[in-house]
Amino acid sequence: MTEQRKKILESVKFLKEKFPTKFNPKVALITEPNFRLPAYFEIKKKYKLLDIPPYIGVENGLNHNLLFARCNRKDVIIINGRFHFYDGLSMRDIGHFIYVLKFLGVQKIISIDEVANLNPRFKTGDLTLIYDQINLMGDNPLIGENDDELGVRFPDMSNAYDEKLFVEAYNIFVKNQLKVNESVYLGIIGPESETEAEARFYREIGADVVGYSLVPENIAAVHANMKFTGIGLITREIIADKMMEEDYSEEEREKIKKQNYNIAKPKIDLILSKLI
Repeated sequence: MTEQRKKILESVKFLKEKFPTKFNPKVALITEPNFRLPAYFEIKKKYKLLDIPPYIGVENGLNHNLLFARCNRKDVIIINGRFHFYDGLSMRDIGHFIYVLKFLGVQKIISIDEVANLNPRFKTGDLTLIYDQINLMGDNPLIGENDDELGVRFPDMSNAYDEKLFVEAYNIFVKNQLKVNESVYLGIIGPESETEAEARFYREIGADVVGYSLVPENIAAVHANMKFTGIGLITREIIADKMMEEDYSEEEREKIKKQNYNIAKPKIDLILSKLI
């Protein structure tokens, strides 16, 4: 057994012993730590990620939690606070909890990320439904020894964002009269902001939005043979040739970002209530 799988099974054993009675999760939701969970989630139990052995994480992850919840008569595992590559963790550490979800019985992952907009047709405060991705992070969670019990050595990424889940989410958007922004997600390391040249380059290679989170989660999920869908909350713009015109302080940028998040939040709450 590989060292990677030993760590995964250690976390799985800990969490399975904590399962509520008759808890049988098939769906998982992953969000940032500042994501306010909708009231329709019935939280059964809550654990800090840093308290789950073998204790993978960083000190700033004190508000990162794993929750056992109930929604739409379904048992759901929620990771409310993901870790990022820019936190200093390895890609394998970031992928750890994806594999843990797999061994806990999860078959479908819904991952929510705050994204920056490259596409001039999109607007801040909107949602974007992701159908593909570009990895410019220079790394991924599969580098190194492969454990065949976790997944094949060379997973097929042609359906990385599961087409059936995408269509299901698309139809929910349309039915609820929400604008559908179909997008290619570009994964970068961060946490620094983008230059004008980078924004122009990202757009020219086919990206619509930029983020720091989904790529390693998605790769690990595909490797583990789980269905994955990604939804972005567009909280900021990085449209080339406009960036220099926006002479905002850091405080002003954070205020605008928060305002856009508050515009997008009711929309994502509605989508999740139908998608889970």
